[in-house]
Amino acid sequence: MKRGRLLGDLRRAIRARHYSPRTEDAYVRWVRRFVSFSGGKHPVASSDRDVGRFLTALAEKGRVSASTQNQAASALLFLYREVIGRDVDRWVPVVRAKEPKRLPVVLNREEVSQLLGEMKGQPKLIALLLYGSGLRLQECLELRVKDLDFGSGEIRIRRGKGARDRVTMLPKLGRRSLKSHLQRVKARHSRDVKSGGGHVSLPGGLSRKYPKASQEWVWQYVFPSPRLRRDEQTGAEVREHLHATAVQRAFRAAVLQTGMSKRATCHTLRHSFATHLLEGGHDIRTVQELLGHSDVRTTMIYTHVLNKGALGVRSPADVLGHRNLSYRGQTSL
Repeated sequence: MKRGRLLGDLRRAIRARHYSPRTEDAYVRWVRRFVSFSGGKHPVASSDRDVGRFLTALAEKGRVSASTQNQAASALLFLYREVIGRDVDRWVPVVRAKEPKRLPVVLNREEVSQLLGEMKGQPKLIALLLYGSGLRLQECLELRVKDLDFGSGEIRIRRGKGARDRVTMLPKLGRRSLKSHLQRVKARHSRDVKSGGGHVSLPGGLSRKYPKASQEWVWQYVFPSPRLRRDEQTGAEVREHLHATAVQRAFRAAVLQTGMSKRATCHTLRHSFATHLLEGGHDIRTVQELLGHSDVRTTMIYTHVLNKGALGVRSPADVLGHRNLSYRGQTSL
C-alpha cells in the first residue's frame, strides 16, 4: 500500500463515517507526522512500539497538551483499525501529557456589553450569538438559513460536537440586526444565482440526491464568506461560511480596545452564557441541554465560577466590621 493511496483510503474511511472536515484534516496531518517521525517508514511496517514512541515524543519533546496528544492517538488508532485493519495495543507504554484542571474564564455582563460595543459587522452578530445562545464558534459559522426560527425564537444546531443535534434560544436582542443581515445576504445570493452561481456545499450526499439544492436560499450559510472556492466533490464554485480566524481577530482586537485584563477568547462568551444562566437560577439540566453536553458533570464546572460559589457561600471576611481594616499603606509582614 503506497503512502498516497493510504491517505486517500484514510480520507474515504473518515468521510464514510461522516466525521467533520476539520477532523479529517487533523487525522491526515497526524498520520503524516507519524510517517515523518518514523523516518519515512510506511505505517504498515511500523510496530505498536513505534506508535508509543511517537506519542511519548509528543509529550516529552513536543510539550503538547493532553488534548493534542489524545487527538494524535485517536488519529493513529483510527488509521490502524479502520484503514490498515490491525488493532493497536492500547497498553503500549506511553508518557501521557499532563492535563491541568483549569476553571474557564468568565466575563461579567458589563464586560460582555463593552466587548460587543467594540465590534461591528458579521463578527459582532456572531459574538452576540455565542453569548446569547451558548454556541461554539464553529457551530455558529456553520449555521444555515433554515436553522433559524424567528417565529419560535429558536436555533437548531445540526451535527454539533459529538454529531448531536440540539435546540437553543435565539436572543431577542439581535433579531432585528440578524434579519437585516439576512436581507443583505439574500440580495447577494440572488445576484449570484442570476450569474449562474449561488452554490453552497451540502452535507453528506445531499448534492447527489438533490442536485439543485445547493442554490436554494434555505441551504445558504447565515454568515457567508466574501470569497468563492471550488468544491472538491462537485467542481462548482461555492460560497462557504466565514472563516473562524476572521472572527477571532476581530474579537481579539475588541478585547485589546477595552483594555480588559482577562484572557478572553470567543469561547469565553459560551462560558459566560452558561455561568450567567446558572446565576439567574436556571436548572443545571436545562443549561446542559442548551450547551449540548453529554454529561452533566461537564456543565457542573460552571458552578465553581459563580460570583458567590456553588452554594451561595459568603466569605467570612465580608461579615467583619470595618474598624481598623482599611488600607493605610505598606504593612510589615
